[in-house]
Amino acid sequence: MKNTYSFQCRVYGRTELAQLYSPNTTPQSAYNKLQRWIRRYPNLYEQLLQAGHRPHQREYTPLQVRLIVEALGEP
Repeated sequence: MKNTYSFQCRVYGRTELAQLYSPNTTPQSAYNKLQRWIRRYPNLYEQLLQAGHRPHQREYTPLQVRLIVEALGEP
């Protein structure tokens, strides 16, 4: 069976992106898990800050999404 899923680097809400990585958890758990992964991955959080991310930002820009996907892989 061919995979028809195509991930796009676009604006994502922080919980929306987190749920793509952890679809079988609650939205809050998925968000918390993604935040832990971002903090644990070497230099990813710093790269996101350099790309304009702010701690209480509700959305990731396409550039920030690309940085996350390059570090963690596609959801």
